[in-house]
Amino acid sequence: MVDVSIEVMHECLIQEVTLDGQEIYVQPLSMSENLTKLAHKIDFSKDEMEDKGKPTSEGIEEESGEEEEKLATTALQRPSLGPWDSVRTKLRNALVELDVLQDVLSIAKGKRYMHLDPISVEGPEPRGNLLLVARKKALLSASTILGNGFERLKRAQETMTRRPNPDFHVELMRLRQNWRLKKVGKSILGDLSYKSAGSLYWQSGTFEVSKSDSSGNREMADTLSPASQPARLSTSPLRVTIPSELEGVALIQVMIRDLSQDQSAPESTDLGNIHLSVCKRLAGVVPSEAHWQKKLEAAQNVIYCKEIFAQLAREAVQVRCQIPHIVIGNQIISHLFPGVHLSISLCHHTEKTKQTLESESFPKLAHNHVLEHSIHQLLREVHHCNLHQSMPHPVTAMLGVSKRRRLAGPCGYTRAQLHELTQSETMLDRIVQQSRHLVVWQKTLRLIDEMANEIPDPQITAHTSVINSAVESVVKVFISFSNYEVTRTMFTLHVKVDTIEAICRDGRSVTMSYESQQLRDFILCQISEHHIMCIQMAAKLLGWKVLSISNHVGVGDLESIGNAQGIMIASPNNNRVLSIRCAPGKPVRAYVKRSPNSAECRLTSAVQQSKWVGINDFYQEICLNRLEGSDFAQKIETIMACFMPDRSEMYA
Repeated sequence: MVDVSIEVMHECLIQEVTLDGQEIYVQPLSMSENLTKLAHKIDFSKDEMEDKGKPTSEGIEEESGEEEEKLATTALQRPSLGPWDSVRTKLRNALVELDVLQDVLSIAKGKRYMHLDPISVEGPEPRGNLLLVARKKALLSASTILGNGFERLKRAQETMTRRPNPDFHVELMRLRQNWRLKKVGKSILGDLSYKSAGSLYWQSGTFEVSKSDSSGNREMADTLSPASQPARLSTSPLRVTIPSELEGVALIQVMIRDLSQDQSAPESTDLGNIHLSVCKRLAGVVPSEAHWQKKLEAAQNVIYCKEIFAQLAREAVQVRCQIPHIVIGNQIISHLFPGVHLSISLCHHTEKTKQTLESESFPKLAHNHVLEHSIHQLLREVHHCNLHQSMPHPVTAMLGVSKRRRLAGPCGYTRAQLHELTQSETMLDRIVQQSRHLVVWQKTLRLIDEMANEIPDPQITAHTSVINSAVESVVKVFISFSNYEVTRTMFTLHVKVDTIEAICRDGRSVTMSYESQQLRDFILCQISEHHIMCIQMAAKLLGWKVLSISNHVGVGDLESIGNAQGIMIASPNNNRVLSIRCAPGKPVRAYVKRSPNSAECRLTSAVQQSKWVGINDFYQEICLNRLEGSDFAQKIETIMACFMPDRSEMYA
């Protein structure tokens, strides 16, 4: 007996034979692909091509008979397509019916040869009794459903009122809606930290959730009075266990201390004289029997405040500056200006320290809520930057490289430009800049208010801008007389971190330091310019001639602030010359000189014109304090009106 091996013939076609002899076959078609291939073999236009020459009229019976015989013979001779023959026939009939329907609708739409009328269909006879019975049954079923639901709600409400505490699982569900929980073994643990928001703080805010002892609470509630039960005991079936370092209440206290104004502050900033800041403005320590929501919120706030202080303390030690920051205990002291310091303190109180605060007396300290809010916002920005880092380009590059650093190579940045890209402002630098700006801003507003009270004439009005940034603010200052607002002097002050930039109406820009004396001198110079502008406008309105205007008068004593300004005006008939001198910080002085008329002039061979006759006359000073008028503008108008000629002299 001989074994014969039989090999099945491969049905797949060979697509390619590689150089090493390996054959690559064409994959067989699937059922859907095979169906698509067979459907493409149908020729739907075959009958149309065969029937193009047949007549469509019904005139001759013989021709129609012959056509029927031909169609019968062609139908017998036509090869069948197998199972697709019926499909093609049905599709073709459906297409013919759709074409006919389209022709009928197009003719009926024109309403010229055909019109469609609706057919009235007689409805069934109304049966009122049956309809009434059906509606009654429907209302009865609806009322039954509502009644059952009301009874269930009533029973549930009664059971809830009879329970001494809410259900444990219901409270646990409410806890999971607001806090992150996970089950580790048989215990339930939660997380209070901000790590999911981008925090890198080392301290973990893990707390444990357990079921409270309801029997013990009930026994304690029986011993207490009914009035004190809601305030002292928690009716929640949950018991939240928080770590001891997160108990109590914490906040960040920010103060700006000016040693020149604070009499209680020490003269030197010695480490031995610096006392630890203690805040007494806390609302109160959260008791251990409080609701779990209040306890968790207070504990999370403690973590946030500790992270803020740890971040600022680390930056205070690492940052290099001319005057180093001082970190001692729970306090960070930064130097802003000479005699002005920024103090950032971490205040954390528990039930044990509460009694100590109430027994001891501490000085009342001014807290800056704006800077505290800014510190909280800066830490949130750090968390956001930790989560939203720029994606690497290409994907193999380092994570967190900005677009400017990626373009440093193609753009050919220098070493100085690369050094600028690596520099970044820390939280402490930004809060110090905001504090310095706040100090300069407060000094500027205080100085404007003081000068407005000291100098009633002219009036000084300040308008602060509503839209300001954290390190730059804008205030517009207007100088005008109360009853003479034809002329107004306006300048804008841009208060920055440690400088003040003043922009006048004519476009001049003056940059000053944070010292208040420079701003005071600038405002006094602007007041002096406003006096000159007011005199010039009054002379224009009353017909006087302006002879000369000088912003830097070189005659007279040397001024301690700026330069004196002067103006000389002449009356319409040139018989009076008025000279006014305005110096910053000094009262305005006015002088008048009388020029003789042409009839009184004695011309000689040396002096041939009347305008040169009174050139050697002396000026007489006018006492402005004795003149009538509420302000300087009215007094100047009074002087000009007194020296105005009569109309008969003007038109003689």
